[in-house]
Amino acid sequence: MSPNVEGPNHASAPSAPVLAAYSYCEAVTGTQARNFAYGIRLLPTDKRQAMSALYAFSRRVDDIGDGTLAPGAKLARLEETRALLGRIRDEEIDEDDTDPVAVALAHAARRFPIPLGGLDELIDGVLMDVRGEEYETWEDLKAYCRCVAGAIGRLSLGVFGTVGPGEHAAEYADTLGLALQLTNILRDVREDAGNGRTYLPAEDLAKFGCSEGFRSGRLPAGSDFPGLVHHEVRRARALFTEGYRLLPMLDRRSGACVAAMAGIYRRLLDRIEREPMAVLRGRVSLPPHEKAYVAVRGLSGLDARTISRQTARRRA
Repeated sequence: MSPNVEGPNHASAPSAPVLAAYSYCEAVTGTQARNFAYGIRLLPTDKRQAMSALYAFSRRVDDIGDGTLAPGAKLARLEETRALLGRIRDEEIDEDDTDPVAVALAHAARRFPIPLGGLDELIDGVLMDVRGEEYETWEDLKAYCRCVAGAIGRLSLGVFGTVGPGEHAAEYADTLGLALQLTNILRDVREDAGNGRTYLPAEDLAKFGCSEGFRSGRLPAGSDFPGLVHHEVRRARALFTEGYRLLPMLDRRSGACVAAMAGIYRRLLDRIEREPMAVLRGRVSLPPHEKAYVAVRGLSGLDARTISRQTARRRA
């Protein structure tokens, strides 16, 4: 995918039906995107609308995978959603279509060079969930994470665009998505186990004596769960370090959006590192005031300037 360096196509201002569709997607984002909403709010109107459309479609896919339907019904619903994506790609969605998410995403895809194939990858990743796939190695898990999170990073880059040299922007966006997803996996390890899902690589679980899983919240004698968490935290930190190199390639408000979203997850990772056993007691989260602080920090450009200085030192 080639990042957009020329900015969005403003040839077609949104009509009343399209604005209504965007409003619906923004409402979904505001009520359901507990972390991402803080960053998306920092964007100018056109980019905020497009990101909300992407989120609403992605949320629909995730909800199918996480819902209570039988596996066969989930597979059918995902294929229906893929067919809808095909109609969006082929510009077959009318402004008066009854599906506001499709209307908004179709308009956003005309406005910005969004690589819609990334949403096919998301569907592929959720299909892996429905089929109950597990992961032997980090390389196996990374392939899954690229589908469900790296692809979202690349889709978002289609909205953000780049400023200056951006030849590696898609790679960094993908890597930042991996960092966020691995943090999610650590945060949700108990909840996922309760739903019959194990994401952490089997070889890592075995190494730290945790192969029996986490359904009960009780660990077998001799296991080293904190060691396992710290091992995965180090991996996530390396991904954050690499992915943050995207920030200087973005305009100020797009960089603020990314810095806010990633900063919330990085602080969440810090909290998990300080108290690994907390993830076995329930979902670890940040209070709203701390998320707001991270958003303000992102808007200030502090993270982007820090990464720019670090990158310059590496090149010197």
